[in-house]
Amino acid sequence: MPKLCANLSWLYPEIGFRERFAAAAKDGFRAVEIQFPYADEPAELAALLEGAGLTLALFNAPPGDYLRGERGLAALPGRESDFRRAMAQAFDYARVLGNRRIHVMAGVVPEGGNRARMRETYLGNLAWAADVAGEEGLTLLIEPINPRDMPGYFLNRQADAHAIRAEVGSPALRVQMDLYHCQVVEGDVETKIRRYLPDVGHVQVAGVPARSEPDRGELNVAYLLGVLDELGYDGFVGCEYRPGGRTSDGLAWARPWLGPVAKDA
Repeated sequence: MPKLCANLSWLYPEIGFRERFAAAAKDGFRAVEIQFPYADEPAELAALLEGAGLTLALFNAPPGDYLRGERGLAALPGRESDFRRAMAQAFDYARVLGNRRIHVMAGVVPEGGNRARMRETYLGNLAWAADVAGEEGLTLLIEPINPRDMPGYFLNRQADAHAIRAEVGSPALRVQMDLYHCQVVEGDVETKIRRYLPDVGHVQVAGVPARSEPDRGELNVAYLLGVLDELGYDGFVGCEYRPGGRTSDGLAWARPWLGPVAKDA
């Protein structure tokens, strides 16, 4: 049965970040994911997780200079040393937090960028990082992201991600399948789940087209979670969406896959 995890970088925006751990646990989540955890010391985050009885399912490796538009380093020629430093930081956080999955962002294609050279760089960086991850028992993930939300992102389609994964050829490298991005770019989501699930290491959901609660819009997320169940997927499903109001008020769709809601003392 898929295990829902709350993306604390997106959910519970009505309260402070540190309060979100307890709020997610109260709503029945047993796991969370964090987009970029690096503003906090890993020991402090570990204490918040332990205090709320939560598992950390996923976080992203440092993306470069996010405020200047960088969205990952793995496919950027000439930034290999920056990429290795970023991954070293991610591995350090994973050791403290007990997290086993790290999303490695590819980066944005610069104006006039050579995609063939970027792909070669991507393959080399991922092969190096996957070797290190494998030694530490970690899984690295690459994710196709739609160009509407992230213009110019190097990796957009499921088939391309799986081709990269196969070419790297490491069991420590898998694909992160966000059903929202898949629907926006390609559609035919059920077929792609059935085709690619054996090599998928993490799933995410959101409503399409507004990236709202998953039960709003054109994507039948309850049905697709049933497909994941049918296929025996027992990994995490990240809830990465923009709540339309208070996060807790919009979780009716998730109740079949969550633990009991904690009662107020």
